[in-house]
Amino acid sequence: MDPLSDVLSLLKLHSYGCGGFDVGRNLCLQFPKHAGIKCYAVVSGKGWLSVDGVPDLVQLKAGDCFLLPPGRPFRLASDLTLPPVDALTLCASKNGSISSFNGGGDCFIVGGHFALTGNHATILLGGMLPPIVHLQKESDKAALRWSIERMMEELREPQPGGLLIAQHLAQMMLVQALRLHLASGLSGGVVGWLFALADKQMSAALNAMHEDPAHRWTLQELAECAGMSRSTFAQKFKQRVGKSPMEYLTRWRMLVAGDKLVNSSDPVSVISLALGYESEAAFSTAFKRVMGCSPRQYSRGRAPALPSHSEEESALANQVERITR
Repeated sequence: MDPLSDVLSLLKLHSYGCGGFDVGRNLCLQFPKHAGIKCYAVVSGKGWLSVDGVPDLVQLKAGDCFLLPPGRPFRLASDLTLPPVDALTLCASKNGSISSFNGGGDCFIVGGHFALTGNHATILLGGMLPPIVHLQKESDKAALRWSIERMMEELREPQPGGLLIAQHLAQMMLVQALRLHLASGLSGGVVGWLFALADKQMSAALNAMHEDPAHRWTLQELAECAGMSRSTFAQKFKQRVGKSPMEYLTRWRMLVAGDKLVNSSDPVSVISLALGYESEAAFSTAFKRVMGCSPRQYSRGRAPALPSHSEEESALANQVERITR
């Protein structure tokens, strides 16, 4: 798979709920703090979005899409100066249905709430998504239009299997929104693996690492994948991704290993070999450095939060790994 699909697969992304909100005039809905990612699109009408801790208000218009990463409470309203009403107590809706607030008719929104059941969602997505991702360019709207309109039809005219189709359409909206967000991040110079995927040279190297993480990649080989000199590639990769190529590769291998330790019956010896480590001891050393505990502790659910390393510590750790492999 490609890197974005790889990461979403590792996050064990699944639809927690999908549906629509038909909001009437003179209403301000308060939504509580949430886990996972929320992704919604405005089918018709207009309204306002306010997220706790974010000073700027967002005006929503027909065709706009917005992502809300885990955490902050938010408000949807026709007028944000109105007293907020708890959305969950006002109308308890079923999954795959449309909730009507205050008679509806002013702003119709569809989308989904996605749970992240894989480990280390914070590490994989940390810093990649701002408190609000607002997609409002006409080209963005055009890219999202089909899935939005199709989801609206499924919700308004329920058919057998409609909930499953709506959930898949909501996931399509999320992935498409992430694509559009990473493209905008590249032009803005934002750092991170997600935005590096929009750079053809960096994407080529990232794809190579994800396609064959067990390969004993060298800096020269990765530079050739990107069609660059070794020194220029190393500098640009660090600028775009925020880590050196070998730091990124090691971190990805360990995240894949962590997933296998929890979700498969493969022993450590098999997992380490599948990820390019001929020595189980070398693999365990690298795993503990990156994940903060031994592979066996991790498989038993004793994984601490991932440690943060300074650049000097990371460089030293990479040297040790190359020696011990």
